Amino acid sequence: MIRVDAATVLLQWAVGGLLFLWFTTRRRLVGIGYGWLLRGTYLLLAAGSFVCGLAFGVEPVREVASVGVVLAALVAFVVSVARRKAGVRGQADEHDRRTERVAAMTGIERDAPERVGDGAEFPPMLDLIAPVIGVVGLVAAGVGAGGNDLVAVVRTIVGAAFLGAITDAMLLGHWYLVQPGLPRGLLNELVSVTKYVLPVEVAAMLLPTGMVSVLSGHVSDGWNGTLGYFWVACAVTTFILCVVTQRALREKYYSAVMAATGLLYLAILTAFGTDLVARAVLAG
Repeated sequence: MIRVDAATVLLQWAVGGLLFLWFTTRRRLVGIGYGWLLRGTYLLLAAGSFVCGLAFGVEPVREVASVGVVLAALVAFVVSVARRKAGVRGQADEHDRRTERVAAMTGIERDAPERVGDGAEFPPMLDLIAPVIGVVGLVAAGVGAGGNDLVAVVRTIVGAAFLGAITDAMLLGHWYLVQPGLPRGLLNELVSVTKYVLPVEVAAMLLPTGMVSVLSGHVSDGWNGTLGYFWVACAVTTFILCVVTQRALREKYYSAVMAATGLLYLAILTAFGTDLVARAVLAG
């Protein structure tokens, strides 16, 4: 069996979220403010992990890694702010392309805004430093969680990717309110990642001693098997919501993006149920 604690869950969330921040911003299409939003959010989660670790049980490597994630995310945030005048190349190119297309359709000529281009852009690779540091802490947390070390580490790492992907998808869906012309392919990519990581997450939770033992009754969930079936329902529902979200994104109307974001609200709840319910039951 494994131990689950708040410090590890918060670090998982922060590491996965920062990894998929890079996954999205590497294409240089999302506005610079999106990076500020996510770095600030996950920086606070990593700080919360450190505080919870000190309060509820210290795992030295994990706590040091949490501090490292905070510092790396803070450095990336500061560099991004310092280089904000350079803008985002892909975003500017996409804006110019759309402006030219509208001018061709309407016959109304509009002067393209002059680009500032002051200095170098923010390098997206800088966002990878924090997740790399965080993975070290997650491995240590997995080893210290009890049970089979390999199984615990796999569950911890896969869980980080799973929680990070679905959370970033939900946040990116909201960002379309700020940047309506953003290509939908970016959101579709994150939903696809969530859909592909989900089976790996489920498989990791089925490894012995895992949810198979809960479903068969060999491990009691304290609710006569109800939590085991609830976990199955969460996993299945998460997959269905990902599929329906991608279908919504095929619609040409802008409202389809908002519908997809609403579906992702539900998906993030069922995704956390898929990960945390299993951990709570197996920790019991």
